[in-house]
Amino acid sequence: METLPSINHYKSKIPTVLTIGTFDGVHIGHQKILERLLEEAQKRQLNSLVLTFFPHPRRVLQKDSDLQWLTTLEEKKQILDRMGLDVLVVQPFTEEFSRLSPKEYIEQVLVKALMVQKIIIGYDHRFGRNRKADITDLIRFGKEFGFEVEQIAAQDIEEVAVSSTKIRRALSEGAIDTAHKYLGYPYLLTGTVVKGKGIGKTLGFPTANVELSEEGKLVPGNGVYVIQFEFEKKSGFGMMNIGTNPTLLGESQKIEIHLFNIDENLYGKSLQVGLLHRLRDEQKFRSLDELQAQLERDRQEALNYIKNRGDETLAL
Repeated sequence: METLPSINHYKSKIPTVLTIGTFDGVHIGHQKILERLLEEAQKRQLNSLVLTFFPHPRRVLQKDSDLQWLTTLEEKKQILDRMGLDVLVVQPFTEEFSRLSPKEYIEQVLVKALMVQKIIIGYDHRFGRNRKADITDLIRFGKEFGFEVEQIAAQDIEEVAVSSTKIRRALSEGAIDTAHKYLGYPYLLTGTVVKGKGIGKTLGFPTANVELSEEGKLVPGNGVYVIQFEFEKKSGFGMMNIGTNPTLLGESQKIEIHLFNIDENLYGKSLQVGLLHRLRDEQKFRSLDELQAQLERDRQEALNYIKNRGDETLAL
């Protein structure tokens, strides 16, 4: 997949079948639109193109927005690339861009810059200044400028009963299995390993403290999880604790990962994990010995889960 930093970088002479959206989470509802896009582009021998925006429009237009993202930009690129799209355009979203009238947006962005022949779009898509234009306007502009519009019907998306809001709620509650079902893949966390206190190592459970790569990424509810991991082309399984380490009188939330069968210095390395299953709530123990015994039980339960999951476990 070719990733372009703005609409002005699309230089191909091949016209496009495209879709537009923030696609936060790239969940199974989004995937229905994207699969239809791929099918139509292949049939017409045109480029399949996704137009998305960064920063998220709500960050620009609602300065106090506390919305947390399901996917960082890099994670979104990774998921879309895996789907087999030809082109991803990441258009910088600015207040100036948001002030384009519906007709300016269609003519300057979709027709002139991206050479659209067909748009495949969700039923609730709105565009232009103050989001005042809708699917009816899009169809009208299609007739004026010579492109087709295919609307994905509400029932086609809603039959999967999924939304980014539902996924955020599930993750915040630690309902990883539900989130996985809605996303169609393990929820991802990506970051850099930073130095911790080293207490895990003294208990026989060396941990990597992970600092997330992008502010605003949603961190699931506190607890202990089974994970997949990947770094430097190495992959495997492990456990992760999200929380404050109450046994050690911690206060700030941390993400700590124990990797099975990996014994090396990870400081400064980029690491990605996929959350597979929630083992338990975070607990406060009376002693480090109690904590160590529980970690042993967690490890055994995690290994049993991985063994029983078998071929269903997905590569990141």
